[in-house]
Amino acid sequence: MGEFTTIMARDGHEFQAYLAAPTGKPRGALVVLQEIFGVNSHIRGVTDSFAKEGYTVIAPSLFDRIRRGIQLGYSPPERDEGVGYVQQLKPEETLKDIAAALAVVKHSGRVGTVGYCWGGTLSYLAACDLPVACAVVYYGKVANHLDKKPKRPLMYHFGTQDKSIPLSDVERIEAAHPEGIFHIYEGAGHGFNCDQRPTYDPQAAALARQRSLEFFARYIVGSDRKQD
Repeated sequence: MGEFTTIMARDGHEFQAYLAAPTGKPRGALVVLQEIFGVNSHIRGVTDSFAKEGYTVIAPSLFDRIRRGIQLGYSPPERDEGVGYVQQLKPEETLKDIAAALAVVKHSGRVGTVGYCWGGTLSYLAACDLPVACAVVYYGKVANHLDKKPKRPLMYHFGTQDKSIPLSDVERIEAAHPEGIFHIYEGAGHGFNCDQRPTYDPQAAALARQRSLEFFARYIVGSDRKQD
């Protein structure tokens, strides 16, 4: 459905982004923020699925500052490779790339972000530092960034069996920013939304998607939109 296009950040960095358009008039726009595995087939599928809901959707290739075209699977060696790429990136540069993606799709209306794993952390940071309408965080490691204050409505999805994000971290996030909307999925682990991972939980994924779509309808399309 979508296709890759080349966009440019404000510092002159040219990079790829996967862009998918709705069939009719856009209801608004979304920026899909990747896991540590690049804009792979799963992230492209997520992007296409949101476009089918009526949004203009873009998934920036945030690893392109290292090397263009990085797409990984979910094996342990590939996970370690993805972690290594993240460690090479500067957060301020990654936010420039997200801002460039926002600029590409803002003609479609208000723009929200939704991120998974590393992208969940970035979605939180976008709500703190970028002019988004709202943000959704899927199992993002936010507890290390609580010094930053979200300026936009936020929804969080966490699983009780997430070995990398204990519930104590979720409690810290909620205590620091109680205005957020928190959803906890019993028995779900890290990556429960991804149907290519062994931790995929179809029931949790479906419920989280329903809740996210309702959230986007409220803050991107509906009467509760926040002014930039």
